[in-house]
Amino acid sequence: MSNVETPAYLPAHGLLTGRTAVITAAAGAGIGGATARRFLEEGARVLISDAHTRRLKECRTELAEEFGAESVRAVPCDVTDEDQVRALFEAAGRLHGRLDIVVNNAGLGGTSHVVDMTDEQWSKVLDVTLNGTFRCTRAALRLMRESGGGVIVNNASVVGWRAQAGQAHYAAAKAGVMALTRCAAVEAAEYGVRVNAVSPSLALHPHLVKVTTPELLEELTAREAFGRHAEPWEVANVIVFLASGYSSYMTGEIVSVSNQHP
Repeated sequence: MSNVETPAYLPAHGLLTGRTAVITAAAGAGIGGATARRFLEEGARVLISDAHTRRLKECRTELAEEFGAESVRAVPCDVTDEDQVRALFEAAGRLHGRLDIVVNNAGLGGTSHVVDMTDEQWSKVLDVTLNGTFRCTRAALRLMRESGGGVIVNNASVVGWRAQAGQAHYAAAKAGVMALTRCAAVEAAEYGVRVNAVSPSLALHPHLVKVTTPELLEELTAREAFGRHAEPWEVANVIVFLASGYSSYMTGEIVSVSNQHP
């Protein structure tokens, strides 16, 4: 196995200049936070959202100091609550006047074998990861249908394709996100909306380290062709591509950010 070093952080190219975006689960050091920063660097105005209000406020303050208060706004949202989802997308129109891009990043994991898994464990993971993506996609499509276009990028996972012990609920939810992406893309094409998804394997961030054993992280890293985990911003770069005009003929696609497509 090769052991390739992490590449240098790439400069911005203005790929999203003048665009407005909503990003869920964007308060933190994971893919959502990296995507918010990358979108701002690429010229977008961003409405970040998260269920963790304290972290959301801190993240918004940090980004506003760097990119300007008018470029980044924040609205708390628990994607399992339809009223909060509706309020988030109403705020997008009110604060930025339009909605061009939605990144559905909210998801919830956990580890439990099927034989021991409770209904509550199963339902909680699916409600955040799959149902939450559905609620936000539906809200976004209703706005984008009226405005005549837009882009939705969902966050799936390689476990939606391949088996991993203890991940039946998460894998089922992410496979559902993939299927939702494909079906929504077919339906939304007639009003100029593209719907795609990224499927990362292992993008390491502090929260993942906190909830995953070192042994499992070592095993997952060993599966990677480069012999290392991805940085969250490496996944964010692919999300930028899918949100930008460079992917104008792509819809209903699941882009693997790894070497692990089956």
